[in-house]
Amino acid sequence: MHHLIYCTCPDRETAEGIAKRLVADKLAACVNILPGLISVYEWQAQIETAQEHLLLIKSPLARYDAIEAAIKTLHPYQLPEIIAVAIERGSAEYLKWIDACLPTN
Repeated sequence: MHHLIYCTCPDRETAEGIAKRLVADKLAACVNILPGLISVYEWQAQIETAQEHLLLIKSPLARYDAIEAAIKTLHPYQLPEIIAVAIERGSAEYLKWIDACLPTN
């Protein structure tokens, strides 16, 4: 089984650093970076607006804990967004490619 993990980052440098580390460490097969995201949220009783970059991280479910730990270590936010969604269906060839990129533990 595979999942897609969402994580917002404050800038391109942070987003690329996390993405490259996850791929280099064989935690994710691919990470897309979507710039220009605007987030509106409540933080410490204030409504905040921030321009962010969104990471879309593709990986097997078994790597979630290691990915979460890596993001928490590398991310500058006190409470980074880390949300995983199971991939229920997808191109069989693409899902096989994800598995081929990442060694079995």
